[in-house]
Amino acid sequence: MDIISACCEVGTYRGAAVISGTTHKTVKRVIARHEAGAVAARVPRARNYDAVAELVAARVKASSGRISAKRLLPAAQAAGYAGSARNFRRLVAARKRLWRDGHHRGRRPAVWSPGEHLVTGWGAERGLHVFCAVLAWSRVRFVRFAADERAETTLAMLAECFEVLGGVPGKVLADRMGCLKGGVVASVVVPAADYVRFAGHYGFRPGFCEAADPESKGIAGNLAGYAKAGLMVPQAPFGDLTAANAAAREWCAEVSAAVHSEICAVPAEWLVTGRELLGPLPSPRASIGKMVTRKAGRLSCVRFGSARYSVPVALIGSQVQLRTDDGRLLAVVAATGEVVAEHVLVAPGEASVRDEHYGGPRPDTPRRAVRPKSAAEKEFCALGPVAEAFLTGAAAAGSTRLGTDLAELSTLRAAHGDEPFLAALDRAVAFCRWRPAGVRSILAAGPGTADPRPAGDALIPGLPLVPARPLATTRSAGCHDGPRAGRWPLPSRRQEPLDVRAGPGVLLRPGPPGLRGSGQCRLRAGRRLRPAALYRRQGRSCGAAG
Repeated sequence: MDIISACCEVGTYRGAAVISGTTHKTVKRVIARHEAGAVAARVPRARNYDAVAELVAARVKASSGRISAKRLLPAAQAAGYAGSARNFRRLVAARKRLWRDGHHRGRRPAVWSPGEHLVTGWGAERGLHVFCAVLAWSRVRFVRFAADERAETTLAMLAECFEVLGGVPGKVLADRMGCLKGGVVASVVVPAADYVRFAGHYGFRPGFCEAADPESKGIAGNLAGYAKAGLMVPQAPFGDLTAANAAAREWCAEVSAAVHSEICAVPAEWLVTGRELLGPLPSPRASIGKMVTRKAGRLSCVRFGSARYSVPVALIGSQVQLRTDDGRLLAVVAATGEVVAEHVLVAPGEASVRDEHYGGPRPDTPRRAVRPKSAAEKEFCALGPVAEAFLTGAAAAGSTRLGTDLAELSTLRAAHGDEPFLAALDRAVAFCRWRPAGVRSILAAGPGTADPRPAGDALIPGLPLVPARPLATTRSAGCHDGPRAGRWPLPSRRQEPLDVRAGPGVLLRPGPPGLRGSGQCRLRAGRRLRPAALYRRQGRSCGAAG
């Protein structure tokens, strides 16, 4: 409510002053001017910087609002300004606001389409370089660490990013990297020749951000800052690049599986949808960086840095290109560009061997193949692996007459047939019978011989649990009272079980009171007594004791 309306409402100067938040004297002056019918214009108060206001406005316009008051103050003082620096800063700030109000560029938000743009950029923190990329539509992040920002490193990072995404986007927007640009003409970046060949191989259009343009390069800069704040600062320092890249892979998987605040969706799920619109990966991968050509030797290995690295056996004698990347050695076929082997770099003099390059793991013992040459040897080895095992075992045992024994073994084979002879050979190998006489004795024994097996674990049967009866419930209770005192009671047909808890070889049974040995009678181990004889023997002992 204005002052005039408030005064008409309450009818007093002080009441209107309370409502309007001013003094009653001000209310009185406003009402007087209103009743006079003429409103006098307020004369602006003179400032001590009015003499240099035009100078400041001209310098702010010339610098597009970038010049600071500290830089302008000496020129203003030379033009006659004698006020304080604080008051001059007020003048410069006001002129900057006036200039920006009429010169705002008005940015519009980016509208991304699936599979179209991949934004990349480099960052550095604590001497560690980080490569960042984001698929603009789905917001899927890719972060890796490297030791430098050279062109081959950047191209290798892009190739790995395409492998992770599962396709190639239509355009890659780079942050005006010096390693990827060959020059700048009229603020237009000319890409380097290697980058153009790389883009043509993968099938995308190279693009660069505009200089000092937040619209085109802001997303890459924000991603680098996000990676530094969320990954590098909390988890640094890393032991090496391998550990740093392992942490980067976990971090990318974590942030891609969380809901993004801008799209209100999970980036990994959007990537599945947008992957159909990505370009296909080329079957021969691009050759990136400095390649070294080596020839695979007879050991199916190549040498690099005074160390051996295995390659598939099919590449023996062929040319293989080698490239190092992030502590790894990649072997690439020169003709097709296919990566056929990947190793971790080892020290000079060592070897890195992969079992899959040789068809399986190395056997525990070397296998010496049997190569028959004579007719008798070929005829015997034709029986199969059993015959080869017999020859190998006999040779290892030092059988010097093995060559002449083959004729006798052939005679036994003809006499008994192949199947019994092979069974006899198998048994001879098992029992190390390397002479023909041993094979003949096995054939003579026939198929009914025992087939021993290695001894197993010992059987430990448990003793049965039997109920125990107290002595007072038996017929022998109170045997020392009455006419038969001092004598053992007569045996009954129902006997109490013997107590076998005293140890091996000793059988114990409760005896009458007063008997030495804690009321128990001892029997020799292994001796069997009938119950009646047992009672007679114990009775005699009890009688002697009484």
